[in-house]
Amino acid sequence: MITLTYRERQAIRIENESVRVTATVEGGHIAEVLHKGTSVNPLWMPPWPSIEPTRYDPAKHAEYGGSNESQLLSGILGHNICLDTFGAPSPEEAAAGMPVHGEAPVVPYEVSAIPHGMCLAATLARAQLRFERRIRLAPGSAVLLFSETLENLSPSDRPIAWTQHVTIGPPFLEPGRTEFRVSATRSKVIDSEFNGNRGMQRFAAEFDWPFCPRKDGGQYDFRVFTEEPVSGGFTAHLMDPAGEQAYFLAWSPASKVLFGYVWRREDFPWLARWEENHLRTQPPWNGQGLACGMEFGVSPMVESRTHMVARGTMFEAPCSRWAPARTRLEVRYCVFITTSDSIPESVVWDGGNQVQILA
Repeated sequence: MITLTYRERQAIRIENESVRVTATVEGGHIAEVLHKGTSVNPLWMPPWPSIEPTRYDPAKHAEYGGSNESQLLSGILGHNICLDTFGAPSPEEAAAGMPVHGEAPVVPYEVSAIPHGMCLAATLARAQLRFERRIRLAPGSAVLLFSETLENLSPSDRPIAWTQHVTIGPPFLEPGRTEFRVSATRSKVIDSEFNGNRGMQRFAAEFDWPFCPRKDGGQYDFRVFTEEPVSGGFTAHLMDPAGEQAYFLAWSPASKVLFGYVWRREDFPWLARWEENHLRTQPPWNGQGLACGMEFGVSPMVESRTHMVARGTMFEAPCSRWAPARTRLEVRYCVFITTSDSIPESVVWDGGNQVQILA
């Protein structure tokens, strides 16, 4: 592991012959999973300058907007963790200092080297949680192994959200070209206010992946990123209950890079798809954003903890997870990056350093 400055951010890096991985010290964002053979990083780099979240000051940094997510947006990169909320805090939580998506994506992390990898750990003081993420990359492997531990430090059981906010961006993401495959089944368009209800996804519509109903009676095919000049929206997708594993795949026909995540469905039964295609005109977006979030976690919708708990279940699946008092929870998943002449339909992970691509 080495330390470095990446996009004006303190960062750490591991690499082998074929893959390079960079993470930020503040926020713990996975900023880069670079395929060395093509120099392609599929993860999203926002079109605005990145700063350390602890440096953010609303009086000095108007360029990031004046919303409750401005601190997060000031430092967001690639794959960030949403913990222990997925969405905006309640008014009372916000008054107490809880940020959008929780503390985890904005606090400084303790970083250390481990064999063939890196460890990032942080105590979330307001949430009374301890979070640790270990990332390993074996020599010669194109598979990254992630293991995460969450410890509830409080004496009370509590419902939590825990979402891997993975965002794909250009040049890997191209309108009308980049393809996706997801082990999804029942799906729903967000049923609360999002983007001022702009965009063409039909409000609260239920559907089966990949065909999302439009307001004009048509449908989107989410297997290919939209070719429309302006679009946006949010949908929630239940991972196939018949499978032990869940996954998403993304493929660029321009570079032939295939990028994917595989996880235990029991750990993260939902994937939220967030699309931003030049729709948001307020700072820091300014009509320049192009991103596709493939956000897998324990809850389907971006919403406050209160609304998450009130929702209870959707499609007969739970919409949150309980963190028992003074107990540790653990999850494991993998990320891989390679090349392929076309996008496969599915993938199987052996739990170690191998994935099997299934046409």
